[in-house]
Amino acid sequence: MIHPHTELRFISEDIGHGVVATQFIPAGTITWVLDQLDREFTLKQFQKFDSLYQNILDTYSYRNSKGNYVLCWDHGRFVNHSFKSNCLSTAYDFEIAIRDIQPGEQLTDDYGYLNVDTPFKASEEGTKRKTVYPDDLKNYHKIWDKKIAAVFPKLNSLEQPLAVLLSESNKKTINNVISGKEELESILSIYYKRQ
Repeated sequence: MIHPHTELRFISEDIGHGVVATQFIPAGTITWVLDQLDREFTLKQFQKFDSLYQNILDTYSYRNSKGNYVLCWDHGRFVNHSFKSNCLSTAYDFEIAIRDIQPGEQLTDDYGYLNVDTPFKASEEGTKRKTVYPDDLKNYHKIWDKKIAAVFPKLNSLEQPLAVLLSESNKKTINNVISGKEELESILSIYYKRQ
């Protein structure tokens, strides 16, 4: 489920729709949580689908560490890519704002950690990276881990409307990481190793 202080808006002809903050969302806020309404499809199920459904899953889902396609039920599936993303996935089935997100600003992900199936050239943003690759998680996880670690301690000190959706084990893990009893698990753990 996407953060409640967001809405779906038309961005441009090139980009289409995107998810935009309707209120200030501070760094360290949980911006999305995998919930019970999100659908997960195995590769076998995907392959049995008509091409119409395969195209929908290719466009709007991400692949988890098992290689399954996960389709968000709400407008979370419209979060756009950016090499300068303001949200990052964690190893705990939620995403976190890695910097402050202003009202009217898009929430963005780096699709490099979404286990894309095929490389694609992204919009020009003045960054060194120009293309998203299936193996980006292997190459950039250390950079992403540092960004997550920088804001993770704020989790318990901010208003977290989505915290109610976290599993009890994830809540315990968050507390253990913040208190130093456990190490923050690397984003690399969500990498899907293809055979």
